[in-house]
Amino acid sequence: MSWVKAGLLSLAFVALLWVVEIVDATQGGDLDSYGIRPRTQEGLWGIPAAPFLHGGWDHLEANSGPLLVLGFLVATVSVGRWLAVMAWAAVVSGLGVWLLAPANSLTIGASGLVFGLLTYLMVAGFLERRPMRILVGVAVFLFYGSVLLGVLPGAAGVSWQGHLFGAVGGVVAAYVHAGRRRARDPYAA
Repeated sequence: MSWVKAGLLSLAFVALLWVVEIVDATQGGDLDSYGIRPRTQEGLWGIPAAPFLHGGWDHLEANSGPLLVLGFLVATVSVGRWLAVMAWAAVVSGLGVWLLAPANSLTIGASGLVFGLLTYLMVAGFLERRPMRILVGVAVFLFYGSVLLGVLPGAAGVSWQGHLFGAVGGVVAAYVHAGRRRARDPYAA
């Protein structure tokens, strides 16, 4: 995908998150109740909804920059790859939160997507044996690598489960797509 189209896709997704937050703010934050509620049947509906919901402007701002940059880098491969990585990150992150987050908690935010995009970019180049993607992965690690500490339990109100399982989702996406490439071309360099 061209850089312009990749940039527009990434920008459009982040703009959608801002529109959702504007609507949520006009509703007094009522949309946030559609997040992930661990180990409850209704909480499963939060898995696809949670990445679009944020706990305020600071929360959304913190996710917007990395989503723009990392989303752009993945989108340069293809729209399909961007969608796949986002889906893997959202589903694996959401299921991890649903299974392991504290009872009676509510988890919202796109951090799982950020961690999924991050680990996908860090791992995919090595699995696909593509030198340029390896360089991108190394650069991403150097710039964003310290963020990976967010997978450890720590600050109250921060879903380390969402971060950890978002990262796992990104690695799974890299592995799945690298396997498809090798199956098509077992001699790929």
